[in-house]
Amino acid sequence: MQPVVEKLSGLERRVDLSVSVADIEKEVQAQLKRVARTAKVQGFRPGKAPLSIIERSHGPSVRYDVVNAQIGKSLDKAIADTNLRLAGSPTLEPKLEGVDDSVMAFTATFEVYPEVELPDLSALKITRSTIDVGDAEVEKTLDILRRQRTIFKPAADRAAQDGDRVTLDFAGTIDGVAFDGGTAEAFPFVLGQGRMLAEFETATQGLKAGETKTFSLDFPEDYGSETVAGKQAEFTITVKEVAEPELPEIDAEFAKSLGQPEGNVEALLADIRGNVQREAEARTKGRTKASVMDALAAACTFDVPKALVDSEIANRTAAAREELKQRGLPNADTIDIPEDTFRDEAQRRVRLGLLVAELIKSADLQAKPEQVRARIEDFAKSYEQPAQVVTYYLSDRQRRAEIESLVLEDNVVDHVLAAAQVTDEAVDFDTLMGTN
Repeated sequence: MQPVVEKLSGLERRVDLSVSVADIEKEVQAQLKRVARTAKVQGFRPGKAPLSIIERSHGPSVRYDVVNAQIGKSLDKAIADTNLRLAGSPTLEPKLEGVDDSVMAFTATFEVYPEVELPDLSALKITRSTIDVGDAEVEKTLDILRRQRTIFKPAADRAAQDGDRVTLDFAGTIDGVAFDGGTAEAFPFVLGQGRMLAEFETATQGLKAGETKTFSLDFPEDYGSETVAGKQAEFTITVKEVAEPELPEIDAEFAKSLGQPEGNVEALLADIRGNVQREAEARTKGRTKASVMDALAAACTFDVPKALVDSEIANRTAAAREELKQRGLPNADTIDIPEDTFRDEAQRRVRLGLLVAELIKSADLQAKPEQVRARIEDFAKSYEQPAQVVTYYLSDRQRRAEIESLVLEDNVVDHVLAAAQVTDEAVDFDTLMGTN
């Protein structure tokens, strides 16, 4: 007789299970006899202890294992007979009322996976990001590379201005008392980069080497150090050196510093153009993928299993603690992180994951070997020895799986774009690259 599965709320289900006491005892005795063959009991040779003694020493644990195994088989059969897919582990409770002595009865409560109905892809509205990489974009990238290699040269009579590196001594007090971190000698920083508080930088601007200035500074209420946050300090600064920036020339030495062994400037520019093109394409694809996933997530409203959401929350919480550890927070393992911090995003990720999995299955979007290899070869182009990179990924199943996952995502995005209402949107280069 097929078991009756009771629908509770949402994806929660309940089913009554029972196992024969006689079958349990039969299996318990069989296992105890197997244990008795090798059991070492004080006062008896190995394997010669009476079964009654073996039952006293091993019976409870054997019976516990047998009951669990029998209940598990009963639950598995009930799930198979009703074509349900469990999400997470079931909760088992003994059932005592109205139960015959010849059986042990339990009630299993569990969640099932939802029936995922795919949305009408033609109704989705997607923004596809585009960009044209030309000479201007290459020049901007080249300028950034030059600025990263800025050389600072002392300028004895120059008043400090944005972009200059200023080296100074400073001493700060609050109510006439020095405080931790308020004093330094020969401290260098570049004006305009925001490394120092705005009032500090403003006071430094216009000073020349050898000049001294005293000024007041109000620490913000949310300043990192509680001892000075929200308080007013008085600083005295003495400029030791003002150094003006000088960008390197685009020559053979500059090319060599960027990994062009022959110092070939034309080859360097070609490499930069190729790298910028690849990076820009990767970022526009990422923006387009985000638009696709947002549209899919907004189009699906089915319930998601609490067990999967809780698992996702646990993963996100663990990742957050690890990040706090990396930042040096001493109590990262014990700090309170409320579950609701990640709940909405966890529900979205689980729902989207189930939807994408169903889309992959229904449209046969699995990653093909030739797609994986092509993706690896394209990725390897940015390395000096691409052949070694290709071998590195193809020779290891786990590394190859990482690329397969990326290809799978590309297949889903391409499939949705082919069916959806797509609007192309040109993205500003600085916005795309995060240089604004």
